[in-house]
Amino acid sequence: MSAPAQDRLITSLTNDTVKAVRALHMRKAREATGRFLAEGLKFIGEALDQDRAPRLLLVGEDARPHPILDRAREATCAAGGEVVIVTHTILEKISRRDNPQTVLGVFDQVYTPLSAIQPGSARAWVALEQVRDPGNLGTIIRTADSAGCGGVILIGDCVDPFSVEAVRATMGSVFAVAIARTSPAEFLAWRQTWPGSVIGTRLDAASGYRDASIQHPALILMGNEQAGLTDALAEACDVNVKIPMRGRADSLNLAVATGIMVYAVTDAA
Repeated sequence: MSAPAQDRLITSLTNDTVKAVRALHMRKAREATGRFLAEGLKFIGEALDQDRAPRLLLVGEDARPHPILDRAREATCAAGGEVVIVTHTILEKISRRDNPQTVLGVFDQVYTPLSAIQPGSARAWVALEQVRDPGNLGTIIRTADSAGCGGVILIGDCVDPFSVEAVRATMGSVFAVAIARTSPAEFLAWRQTWPGSVIGTRLDAASGYRDASIQHPALILMGNEQAGLTDALAEACDVNVKIPMRGRADSLNLAVATGIMVYAVTDAA
């Protein structure tokens, strides 16, 4: 793909723009800039569908013409962003993959304040306490989107939802799902205003996840991968439930457990 007149061509790995984009793999750089990296036309298309234009669009020299790419180029320029053409080597270095996507986008991070959440806009919401695995978080965001949840609330010291690994695991749902972050104390105070059921998950709970009486909108609390919910958050729930373990395994992957809970709650009468 030759560079149109308005596009800049970059061929050097030491270019400042390339170095800035590569730095977005680090949380420090993402927090300093308020931006993150998304890879591939599917992600770009999901962003455009949510009226999220890239701040920077990087297009490989060998990228093939595509309607989504045309939309992305137009939206980037209309929003005051920049389109640059880069070499395959630069794409490899930025993505840290031998077979990189031919289109990358740099986007502004968007967090939803707790005060802006409207519980009644969805049957269920998900809150995660101290989740540490980016793949789990990204998969949960994707699952929440698939089930029609209102959003995902991150409590305490959680992994960055805008890390490259987490964003990849969302498969584009990072643009469709509201993401909030809060401290445990702020969450506990805000939880008092929740109009429906607040449901926690604990291995030592007396009730099974199908047995609880649920009032929508429901807020599902899931704990850390290793430790589960802290006592403070578990005690703030209207009910704590468990997913029965019938085989030799004594626990489920957090993303799998959250998926079970999300569909059980959203499908409940």
